[in-house]
Amino acid sequence: MLKIIVLVIISAIASLMAVNWIYFKILRIAKEKNIVDNPDARKLQKTPVPILGGLAVFFGMVVGVFVGITSQAVLFSSQSGIVMVPICAMILMLFIGFVDDTVGLSPTIRLIIEVITMLGMIYGAGACIDTFHGVWGIEAFSWRIGVPLTVFIGVGIINSINMVDGVNGLSSGLCMVYSLLFGVVFLRSHDRSNAILAFSMAFAIIPFFVHNVFGKRSRMFIGDAGTMIMGVLLTWFTICMLHSKYGIGYYASTVKVNLIALALAIMSVPVADTLRVMAQRMINGKSPFSPDKTHLHHAFIRAGISHFVTTLCEILINLTVVAVWGFSVLLNADIELQLYLVIVVGIVLVWGTYLFLEYNIRHHTKLMHKLAHASTMTHFEQKAWWRRLQQKLDQPELSATGNMNETQTTEHLVRRFGHQDISSDRNVDVQKVYDYLRGKAEVHVADIIRRSGANPNSVQDIIAEGAKDGTIKVLLRNKNGAATIVCID
Repeated sequence: MLKIIVLVIISAIASLMAVNWIYFKILRIAKEKNIVDNPDARKLQKTPVPILGGLAVFFGMVVGVFVGITSQAVLFSSQSGIVMVPICAMILMLFIGFVDDTVGLSPTIRLIIEVITMLGMIYGAGACIDTFHGVWGIEAFSWRIGVPLTVFIGVGIINSINMVDGVNGLSSGLCMVYSLLFGVVFLRSHDRSNAILAFSMAFAIIPFFVHNVFGKRSRMFIGDAGTMIMGVLLTWFTICMLHSKYGIGYYASTVKVNLIALALAIMSVPVADTLRVMAQRMINGKSPFSPDKTHLHHAFIRAGISHFVTTLCEILINLTVVAVWGFSVLLNADIELQLYLVIVVGIVLVWGTYLFLEYNIRHHTKLMHKLAHASTMTHFEQKAWWRRLQQKLDQPELSATGNMNETQTTEHLVRRFGHQDISSDRNVDVQKVYDYLRGKAEVHVADIIRRSGANPNSVQDIIAEGAKDGTIKVLLRNKNGAATIVCID
């Protein structure tokens, strides 16, 4: 076991160092070639953001796996060619995701390619989900059932990871946690190759996650390329857990451990959220792949919660589901009961949180008024420690490109605000107020005055003008008739 731990540590460090080395090189390529994600009505960012983060993560993971497999040959005198199967599938998804990020692909084309990739991974590895390890009395079953089941689950995992990619650090943070959890599973079952894969991915994500969450000029999005490679790897881990040939020795021999429940618990948030969103879309007569703003993270953002805290909340929800599964095992719960607990707790926490937030948002309840004000405490961007960290993370980019000069700043303001007369402080204040309101269900005027950056003396007049022309809705006024809680109508 000690040798395996050393092997994993070597791979993880190599991954982290590789991403740390290449990150800014890829960032500069993305900026110079204008490979960016542009803001629109559905997206949450206000400015274009580079989208080659997935390439940096994949590079780091491959370096870690290469170092790990080479070290394995030295420490154990053994080789593992099986890791090439998921890596080849990830390479295909990386290119498809890059094409989708840059020129766009239709959902149908993407779906077809995902199915082909899953089939290639299944037959290339000679493995699919073909056993339930005794759940409902089902052991191994035919590939005629296993192959379509695996394809369905794999496509579902890839798209669920892609669909939660809407908040800084969310998809990468979740997948970092998932990779660590799967890594622990493979370590305990002495599966060296998959342990190397899992920890290499987890540590490759760390530098990206830090820049994505805390950086400003150094921020990149992971893009479809990144979410798709992470989805493929998570599918591979699931196949290895639920395939009769590989079989996770330690867990498969422990009758009271439900591996299906474990896999579902690990990925509970994206799976539960995607099922709800797709069902809701189909009920409304829309395609299950049509983009909208009905995910759990959208509800958090509309409630005023920051991106960082939204990510932490969803990771905490996910870990709670895993903890419930863990306690059920410790209490010797029946394997079917373990699965039912994971399903129920996952649905209650993910769906329940969304419905709770949506109800209060739609009805502008008193609780929502309190939450709108309390949520301002989750925005740490103005804190001194956040700014110091951000400055340190952005420093390599600032050193390479320099600060915007006065002309560039003016051009940037013209593009952003749409005004030629940038000298007009009033126009800038108006834009700051609307920027602060945008995306939130409701906002306290006092918070706009303190946090928007607009001239405090202009805020009430801007709100009054917005209320008059119908762009701002006043939800609550004080005794003097002044607006105290507002939203964009």
